[in-house]
Amino acid sequence: MLEEMKTPVGERFSEFFHKWICQLDDYLHQLLMVSKESLCEAEQQVLVSKLTAHYKEFYTVKWAVAHEDVLAVYCPIWLSKLENAYSWLTGWKPSMIFRLVESMKKTRVPGPGLAELTEEQVRKIEQLRMKIKLEEEKVEREMERQQVAMADRKMVELVRMASRIRNGELVGQVDGLAEVALKGTLAGLERVMKAADCVRLKTMKGVLDVLNPSQSVDFLAGTCMVQIRLRQWGQIRDSRKGPRFEPHNNVLF
Repeated sequence: MLEEMKTPVGERFSEFFHKWICQLDDYLHQLLMVSKESLCEAEQQVLVSKLTAHYKEFYTVKWAVAHEDVLAVYCPIWLSKLENAYSWLTGWKPSMIFRLVESMKKTRVPGPGLAELTEEQVRKIEQLRMKIKLEEEKVEREMERQQVAMADRKMVELVRMASRIRNGELVGQVDGLAEVALKGTLAGLERVMKAADCVRLKTMKGVLDVLNPSQSVDFLAGTCMVQIRLRQWGQIRDSRKGPRFEPHNNVLF
């Protein structure tokens, strides 16, 4: 089925994503090493900045691809079925980050940084969680509006016209009207995707702004581990032919 959905845009982004996730794995290896070493805050911050730039590159390329073919982003051939199952509007759900922070705080994995959050930090993260929840709901309402719009009066009228037409001239006319309607629908999907991505980026930045460099290293290592491990599990389950992405053997969460 995925073979049938392949497009030049999707294949191009697949190549980019494979390279991007491999680089993410290299950064994860560095994060885990830094987490075990006693580096100064300046050195830790350099690595944190590299990771945030890496994520920004992903969204920059993703948005460019979506502008060409937004449906390729909603039906990504570069992800496994498992990754797609956990996708929220073309990516990870922002509120997941707060559950992850809580888990890392309790388990001290991949490092002890988040177990040492101050009361002030906990309070700020909770405030951010509530704010992000509201923004998630706003994006979900907009997506619902886009979905419901498929059944509005204009779309139904187009369907009725298409079922009654008999001559070629009217066929072309209806096809033209349908193309205009579809263009508006796709533009709406692109807006929803960008809004969801903005909430994702806002969540990451918000958490990092609360953490010190050492805690940020552990936090980013944890988020990378989840993404990489989910990808590996999904690829194994799909049993795809050809080369699969293989993370470092020491990446366990």
